Amino acid sequence: MARHGGGRGWYGKMVGAALGVTVLAAGASVWTAQAGAVGGSSPQAGASAKPSDDVKAVAVTIAHASDKGARGVNITIDDGPDPVWTPQVLDVLREYGVKATFCMVGTQAQAHPDLVKKVVAAGHRLCDHSVSHDTTMDKQSQAYQSQQILDAERMITEASGGVRPMYYRAPGGAFTPYSRKLAASRGMRPLGWNVDSKDFERPGTDAIVATVERELPNGPTLLFHDAGGDRSQTVEALRRILPWLKEQGYSCGFPVR
Repeated sequence: MARHGGGRGWYGKMVGAALGVTVLAAGASVWTAQAGAVGGSSPQAGASAKPSDDVKAVAVTIAHASDKGARGVNITIDDGPDPVWTPQVLDVLREYGVKATFCMVGTQAQAHPDLVKKVVAAGHRLCDHSVSHDTTMDKQSQAYQSQQILDAERMITEASGGVRPMYYRAPGGAFTPYSRKLAASRGMRPLGWNVDSKDFERPGTDAIVATVERELPNGPTLLFHDAGGDRSQTVEALRRILPWLKEQGYSCGFPVR
């Protein structure tokens, strides 16, 4: 998600205790090319953050393009899962036959594993969005960045029942060369965005829709949120944007890997 006022993000108070955990990573879960089938064994707490045979490195560059080509768009949903808003977002996506990429905060995934499994079962993809949504990640030590990325990877994988995140999106876009390299070594393509819908600011449904329509020429990856407050405007905006995209000849896909 875009930076929202700086600081350590709106999850900071809620997950202060999580920041003290040791660096952990997903171990021997089955790597899936599409987050549609849950398989493999869940990683064990305390597994070391080292490469394993089922993890294949991906490109370290920040992905923006869509696997649907020139007329493709990527719907990305940040900061959840949330017990109120994620189910509503899933309902809208299902209504219009759209698959999306859910960029999940580790503590949220850990708190709501049922929702993580629903996201996977619906054919959507998972993205690591750090443990605590610290938008100052690019100013933190490498050890801290590792903890945030690898612990979130573990939390999301465990919550999903064994499906690993395929991407890593830095909170607020606060990537570093180190965090990109680390994520890519764990099979998570760094993920950017081209169109910030500004839905996090709750400017009104009309404003969210207008922002997307105006800025879509900037590129195919669209940023929305399903947590962090009242997301009713986001739900209604998606209900208008998704059919509009189809009318304009766009197809919804996934970010390239």
